Amino acid sequence: MIVLCVVAFAVALLAAGFIVRWVRGDAARYGASMPQRFHFGHVPRLGGAAVLLGIAASWILGAAQAGWGDPGSLRLGSWVGWWLLALLPAALGGIAEDLVQRLSVLYRLALTGFSGLLAVTLAGITLPRLGLHWLDMALDLAPWLGWAIAVLAIAGLPHAFNLIDGYNGLAGMVALIVCLALAHVAMQVGDRALAALLVSTAAATAGFLVWNYPRGLLFAGDGGAYVWGVVIALASLSLVQRNSDVSPWFPMLLLIYPVWETVFSIYRKAARGTSPGVADALHFHQLIYRRIVRSVFHDDESRRLLMRNNRTSPWLWGFTMLTVAPAVMFWNNTPVLMVCCAVFVVSYVAAYLAIVRFKVPGWLRR
Repeated sequence: MIVLCVVAFAVALLAAGFIVRWVRGDAARYGASMPQRFHFGHVPRLGGAAVLLGIAASWILGAAQAGWGDPGSLRLGSWVGWWLLALLPAALGGIAEDLVQRLSVLYRLALTGFSGLLAVTLAGITLPRLGLHWLDMALDLAPWLGWAIAVLAIAGLPHAFNLIDGYNGLAGMVALIVCLALAHVAMQVGDRALAALLVSTAAATAGFLVWNYPRGLLFAGDGGAYVWGVVIALASLSLVQRNSDVSPWFPMLLLIYPVWETVFSIYRKAARGTSPGVADALHFHQLIYRRIVRSVFHDDESRRLLMRNNRTSPWLWGFTMLTVAPAVMFWNNTPVLMVCCAVFVVSYVAAYLAIVRFKVPGWLRR
């Protein structure tokens, strides 16, 4: 497992460095008028390509070790190849958008949906249970419901990660934390192969973060968000599918921040009569940036913007840990996990409304 992590980290680190050095000119395509833009200058948005290369190199090496009969291998089977194949449509679609800035939301959603279909048909991914007796009976009677939920999860989670990707280190660190939490529980139930894929994904993400945080020399872009979303969705579904002790609400609580951010954003835009596909600057992390992270002073405007950018992400890392900690502690306790999900939803809405109405306590703004 250590070898796979070293390979993933090194490949992602070197690939990201190459992009920063040689592909900077392509970043000029990203217009200065974009509502999500909180930086000066032209920064490459191809970090997802580096993460994808790191993941692919480590997964292929792990599968090759198993094929060579290495007694120390993690016995990764042919399913790893199916995972990579399912990952490619979403990842390449996101990277293409980062290059040309012309792919519509519906087209990208279709590509992530195609990744979900490939995962269900080729890798056999499904959701076998939901942790509630009557829903589990429905899944037993109609297995296609489990396939449909799996496709929906794999298609939607990449866009949820893309929604929270707004500041240096934000989406990347959330993905890293979630991968390690999933890997921890996978090890608890003896699923070392799945844990290896997750830890190597975290290592590839760490190689990207070296360039992304705090200097902001490289962004993940849509490609990075889609890679993280598909891999984490595949791992979450597989962990529940392969290990009956794991509650299906464990990955739900782990991912409640990006998932609820997406649901709430759709509701918020629909209430204003705006299409959910239209970008705006009213997401939770953007409100943290505008209304809470304010006390930054520097003579250089670009440096001041970078400092505020960097100070925003730790707020959301802490917010994420509020769900990750109970999820890891109660990974097999469905009722507790469900209550924690409900508490998060209520807390999120209350915090959002408090920030919007300028009712944030003064000590939080210091």
